[in-house]
Amino acid sequence: MDIQHLEEIKKLYWAHRQPDNAVKMAAYMKNKFPFLGINSEPRAELEKQLQLKFGKVDIADLEPLVNALWSVPEREYHYYALSVISQVKKKLMPSHVDFMVDLILQNSWWDSVDVLAPHFVGQILYNYPELRDEYLGIWIDSENIWLNRTAILFQLKYKKETDFELLCTIIDSLKHKKDFFVKKAIGWALREYSKTNPKAVESYIVKAELLGLSEREGMKHILKIKN
Repeated sequence: MDIQHLEEIKKLYWAHRQPDNAVKMAAYMKNKFPFLGINSEPRAELEKQLQLKFGKVDIADLEPLVNALWSVPEREYHYYALSVISQVKKKLMPSHVDFMVDLILQNSWWDSVDVLAPHFVGQILYNYPELRDEYLGIWIDSENIWLNRTAILFQLKYKKETDFELLCTIIDSLKHKKDFFVKKAIGWALREYSKTNPKAVESYIVKAELLGLSEREGMKHILKIKN
């Protein structure tokens, strides 16, 4: 699969649009994007059809195809772009960090960033941990909340291999921010790691002076296992 198949991809998706659903889906996403109205299950079927017909994307063709999909207004094409990236997730290289950042900064909303940050940026920084020093400070210091959220969430899937000291340092740098998506990310990252090490997370939260939403979200699993 490559960019030469873009028009066929667009035609297939367009043929399955559901206008009534589109209105509801756009409203759910605060009308940030237009939608075709294709729900997750039929989207998954379309993805299977495309992969059977065209095969998986080659890593060399990834950026042109994804950029083209990202430039189409309807959100389903962006979701498909994320699916395309997942096909080569383990092959992502250091050079793809800047590409992922570009995607994070375009068409920004939680539904795309929450795939890009933990799944793809996280995969690259897991495979190439030396890149953390190059990027994390920039993302933490940025005025862009989605880069802040990326710094917080990139280790979300690391489980026992989470560098909790690093996570705490990142949170300490961002815990004063009152943006909902930053506060929620802090709580989410802590809640996720509490499934691996609840004592460490509770000890940190007790002394960290987090804002209310971050603390409540971070403590959810801990309180659940205590009750």
